[in-house]
This record gives sequence, structure tokens and C-alpha cells, in this order.
Amino acid sequence: MPKSQVVNPKDARKSGQIEFKPIPVNQYDKSIKDELKRYSKEDMVRMQRDMMIIRTFENMLNEIKLRGSFMGIEYMHKGPAHLSIGQEAAAVGQAYHLGIDDHIYGSHRSHGEILAKSLSAIEKLDDKTLMDIMENYFDGQCLKIVEKDATGDVKDLAVDFLIYGTLAEIFGREAGLNKGMGGSMHAFFPPFGVYPNNAIVGGSGDISVGAALYKKVNQKPGIVIGNIGDASSSCGPVWEGLCFATMDQFKKLWDESHRGGLPLILNFYNNFYGMGGQPEGETMGFGMLARLGAGINPEQMHAERVDGYNPLAVADAIARKREIIEKGEGPVLLDTITYRYSGHSPSDQSSYREKTEIESWQEHDPTVHFGKELVKAKVCDQAKLDEILEKAEQMMAKACKKAVDMTISPRADLMKQNNLLQQTMFSNECVDSLDPGREPDVLIPTIEENPRTKSLASRSRSAFDENGQRLKDTRCIGVRDALFEAIIDRFYTDPTLVAYGEENRDWGGAFAVYRGLTEALPYHRLFNSPIAEAAIAGTAVGYALEGGRALIELMYCDFLGRAGDEVFNQMCKWQSMSGGLLKMPLVMRVSVGSKYGAQHSQDWTALCAHIPGLKVAFPATPYDAKGLMCNALSGTDPVIFFESQRLYGYPEEFVEGGVPKECYSVPFGEPAIRKEGSDLTILTIGATLYRALDAAKELEDKYGLSCEVIDARSLVPFNYEKVIESVKKTRKILLASDACERGSFLHTMASTINTLAFDELDAPPVVLGAKNWITPPDEVEEAFFPYPADFLDTIHEHILPLKGYTTVRDCSGTQIIDNHKNGI
Repeated sequence: MPKSQVVNPKDARKSGQIEFKPIPVNQYDKSIKDELKRYSKEDMVRMQRDMMIIRTFENMLNEIKLRGSFMGIEYMHKGPAHLSIGQEAAAVGQAYHLGIDDHIYGSHRSHGEILAKSLSAIEKLDDKTLMDIMENYFDGQCLKIVEKDATGDVKDLAVDFLIYGTLAEIFGREAGLNKGMGGSMHAFFPPFGVYPNNAIVGGSGDISVGAALYKKVNQKPGIVIGNIGDASSSCGPVWEGLCFATMDQFKKLWDESHRGGLPLILNFYNNFYGMGGQPEGETMGFGMLARLGAGINPEQMHAERVDGYNPLAVADAIARKREIIEKGEGPVLLDTITYRYSGHSPSDQSSYREKTEIESWQEHDPTVHFGKELVKAKVCDQAKLDEILEKAEQMMAKACKKAVDMTISPRADLMKQNNLLQQTMFSNECVDSLDPGREPDVLIPTIEENPRTKSLASRSRSAFDENGQRLKDTRCIGVRDALFEAIIDRFYTDPTLVAYGEENRDWGGAFAVYRGLTEALPYHRLFNSPIAEAAIAGTAVGYALEGGRALIELMYCDFLGRAGDEVFNQMCKWQSMSGGLLKMPLVMRVSVGSKYGAQHSQDWTALCAHIPGLKVAFPATPYDAKGLMCNALSGTDPVIFFESQRLYGYPEEFVEGGVPKECYSVPFGEPAIRKEGSDLTILTIGATLYRALDAAKELEDKYGLSCEVIDARSLVPFNYEKVIESVKKTRKILLASDACERGSFLHTMASTINTLAFDELDAPPVVLGAKNWITPPDEVEEAFFPYPADFLDTIHEHILPLKGYTTVRDCSGTQIIDNHKNGI
């Protein structure tokens, strides 16, 4: 919404037509003799070698999956193996011109890409660098196994390291590339520029965009290639990622030093099948996948179809597209055709295609055809090709023998306490700057000079004046102001921090938290994204995987569903799937509404708290909002940061002195006692705190019941010690939040409290939540959310009868049973 871009009705209503340029299709026409001007004979032979290593690796896995043995080595592999037999040339050609600063992200069928990119890196790196990588990667655990019987030079050792490490990972062994926690579909090796491969179809589509965004924002060398399958072209996150990657602002609005398109190639490995469906001719309507580029931007994403059965054609395309990217004219879309001989997985009998089709592609087999052309061009002789195959088989046998041996390659012991997964679900680190020594890019030299900071200086840091008198909310620092202070402090501390989402720049965010940031930050650190929640979340994952810190906003909690895979499958899992190698410094802000009806007023804390690997915060006070946000933006874990729209203007009532000016940290997992009491404990999440306090006052004034009110502050992690101590004193507990009662996280808390303090309780823990309905209009929302009368009703019916009290609404056991019978 930049004011510099005026929407002129005369221009918008002018007649005309959109014109498209031709999209190249399989245009490469050079022979091996032609390419000897560009590549040496050794280069050509290495391409053949790399293809044969991949083919032999995949054949080995195929034999193990189908027959339980390879070259006399017996093993039953229970896990998945999505093989790329037939696709070797596409992977090897792509990797040839890439260095370790060029990062690839892949799919569930990426063994070949891992090997090709890594083999290319091994060839380019010197011996000392290779040894440093192998010795320091997980303390040399993989190296110690392969070096015992190593022969040849350092590069030979590195190839053994690669093949064994990849196979050990597929077999779930602790010496694998990711300690066995990634497995076949998620294996990767960052030192060689091989970044996470993804089991979710199209999962790398938006993640790779975020990786390229990191390189662009932080001016890091190299390009990013997102390798996804042709069937993923129908996936929502892929389309959202394409829209995000081609935003005009990169080339028109960002400052001169950062202006230009993203350094990204979105490469579709087009093997013509998505499991058993055919995107071309059946499940999609594009006719030819490269056509998609024409619908994205005026440059048509420089789209091109490339013959992936010729490694030289693919290498040529990567070199040409790289030149485009280096001129700032990216991103690029490639439709790299290839073919898989095997099924989707070894259990797939390929009933959806004719055997003659497979045989016709095998007649063009790149590992055979390219080898014959090498011999024909006198690059090498047949004996050399035979030697390459023999050595590849020997390498596979040596690696396989070690990988299947539990005495050599044990799995991580997940039965013991403090096991690998317990250690890696969260990294729990505090890092102020992810790029220390680099000054953050800002437009205003200091925070103190910011116009909003100046405006807030006149406000009280507390809800009370020096005489203890309550001030008007508008004269105090509220929750939105406290969040602003935390966020701007981190922007001046961590140069990698970026914030984006819907209406973040100029508008200042839908609820004014970011007001004042537009003046302080250049476009590349604070910008508006498309209305594309999956891409907002997915790109943030990629940005964080590369080593940056992302603060994203989905505006409403209800929009989490649009980013479901990215939240529930991506940001939460990569730390542990990497064996603790990678971090995920990512904070997603979502607000919980109250007056916007059924699709804008839901509390989905339970969804997020249910997913292992996510931290979940829900502050209810300005002090906690600032402290928890400072903590989240200094940490290395993914945080879903819930905010209540009811509370944005609330001042600090509980902490003496109010909200400190400086940045400080409130620890995750530690609840806060807001009111002490002796007869009943009330544990709340979010904005329900204030209605609980109102109810507590009424209970004390009218019924002499002393309530201890505890504010959860965060849901994951959560320390129950303070709550249990309170329950030991009061012997009764009510748990309340604005989330619908059915499936509420409060039930998990109640169950845990019951387990830990059963002998201390005089009544069962009782949960009070919103009704199991849609959220009604604001005018009648008291019928839906828990209000003080609901607290009293629930306490009277299920915990402690209140003398002389008459329930406002029936919440008896009979009514509860009836509600559940009716699904409400």
C-alpha cells in the first residue's frame, strides 16, 4: 500500500491486451564434441561416474526393499524408499555448476539430488576443507566409521563418507547425516549445500522461496534451487510461494542495494506422474508445465522446458539461468523432464502405466546413452565405463555392510531418559544476534529518535499513578505498545530479523503493533506479503533454516488453517529431524478476536499446543507481552505467539513499577500468581484472566470464598509446580479460557493436575471454556465466552455449592451429557 504507487483509473480502464513470449522447449542441441570446449574429458567422465553412483545406490535400495538383500548383504528395511532410478541425469546436470553456497531443497524422492550435489561439492573443495567438514560434523561420528577401512585420497574418503552417511540415515542409524531422525525422505547435508528434503508434496515450494529471501535480505552469496515434482504444481503452498517469490516490490520498492529479484530457481522435476496420476493430460490442464511461468509475472519467470535425460542440457540451463539471477532478474522456473522407472515406491506395481511405456524410456536411459556418447566421442573407452560401474558397486557394498551392522551403526537409544529426541525437540538457546558483528539496517539511528517511542515516553508505564490511583488506559503503556517496544529493540539488535505478513508496512499491522516501524526500517526488513498464509509461514521456515530470524503475522488466529502444513509439519519438526543440527528462530504472531463472528474470533491454542516442537505463548499483560516477545525474538525455537484483541489497550496492573523501558525476558513455562487465595485455585489462559478476577472478587465479597488466580502466560512449555503448590493449599481448581471447551488445552492441563495431585484434591479439576458452537455476533457473545456468571455457575455445580446461589445457566451433569449427545 505504498502511497508512491498511485492507482490511476484511466490506466486501469484502458483497453488493450496481454502479450506472451514463446517459452523455450528442449532447445539444447549441442553434442559432446561441441561441449569439449566448455568441459574437460575428466568433467564428462565425472558426470557419468556420478550418474552411475546414484543409479547403483538406488538399485541397492530397490533390491533391499524388494528382496531383503544386496550382493549377499541381508537386511529388511521397514521404512520408505522413494527411488529416482531413471532421473540421474537431471540431478547430476543441475549440480555440476553449483557450489556449496548454492543451496538445494528437495522432495521425498531426493536421494539422487543429495548425492549429485554432494559429489559436485567434493570435487570442488580442497582436502583440508573436506577434512574439516567431516571431522566437525556431529563430532566426526560418521567419519570415524568410514575411515577405518578407507583407501585412496581425501576425496575418495569424502565419497565413502557421503554414501555411508546417506544410507545410514535412510536406515535410521545415529551415524547418519541427521542422526537417523530424518530418514529417506528428509535426509540432507548443509556443509555441501544440501538443505532439507521434504516428505510433503510441494513442501519445498515455499520453503525454498524463504531461503532465497534470506540470501537477498542479508546479501549472502549463492542461489537457491527448490526441487519439487510436477504433481506439486497443483499444491496451494507452491502457488503461494510462486506469488511471494515474484512480488513486484523486490524490483520496484526495495532500496537500491537490495533491489532485484530473488536468487531462486524453482525447478520441477517432471517425471510425468504424481503417484499414479498424470498432471499432463489428466489431473492438470496446463498441457506443458513450463506454461505456468507465463501466468506469474511479465518475465514469465524465464520459464523453460529442459531435457533432463541429458546432463549437459541441464547443466547448460542452470548456467544460463544463473546469469539471469545474477543480473537481479530472477526468479526462474524450470520444467526439467525426466522419468522414473520404478513405481512411486517399491510397493507400487505401476498398474497405471503400460510396460511398453517404461521400456520406451529405458531405451533412452541416460546412464547408458551418455556413456555410449562418451565412447563415441573418444572421451573414454568402454573399459573406463565398466570400471566406474564396478567401483560404484564396491562402494555400495562397503557402505551397506556397515550400515546394516548394529554393532557398527547403532540406532539412537530413544528409551533412555534425556535421549536424542528429548534433547532436540527444542534448542532452547538465547542468541541476541544471528549475525554478530554486522550492524542492522535501519532508517532512524536510534530507538529513542523513533516518533512512536517519543510519543510513548509521556505515558505511564503502569496502570496506576504514584498515589495508586487507576489511570485511564489511553494514558498508559498497553499491550500493543509493549509488543512494539520489544520488537523494535530486537530490530536494532539482530540484523537478520525481518517482519512481514498482511498489512505490516505503512498500515502498521491490523492492530497497530507495528506503527512506528515503517519510519525506522527499510523495505527489506519490514514488508507486506501477499494474502498467502501458507507462503508467509513457509517462507519464514526457509528463512530460519538458512540462519535468519523471522517475525511473521497471520493477523487472525482463524487463518492458521490456511498455513496448516507449514505450522504443523514444517516449522515444528526440522530441529529434531536434523538431529539438532538446525535451529528454527521463528515467531508467528496470531491474534484471538472477540467481536468478528465465527471465522475471526476463535482461540486455537489447543491445535498449536498439541503439535510437538512448537512453543506456545499467550500473554495477558503488557509486562508479559514485552518479556515473552523479547524472549521469543532472542531464542532459536519456533513460537506461536497468541495475542488477544481484547487486551491490546490494557495497561500493566500486576507488576510494581509497570513495564520496564529496557528489554527483558519473561521465561516460557512459568505461570504467574495474579491474586493469592486459600479456598479455590483458578488457572486461566489469555484474556479470561480478567473475567476470572472479576468472578474471584464476587466470590469473595458475596460468598467469602478466597480464590487464588494464576495466569498461565504460556502453554508450551509449562511448569506445573506453582499450580500444584496452589492446589495443595486450596484443594480445588477451576481452569478457564476462551477456547471452545471440547478439545481445549485446559483438558490436558486438568488431566496432568489430576495425575500429579490426585490425593490433594477435594473435587475433580473442572474446565470452563467457550460453548462448543460457532462464535456468535458481538452483540450476544456473553452467551458464548466465559463471563463471571459462568465461573460462579460452574463452581456452584461442580466444585463447591455456594450458599443461596442460583445458577444463571444450567451447567449440571445432566446438561453436559445432553450437550455431548447433541455434539455441542
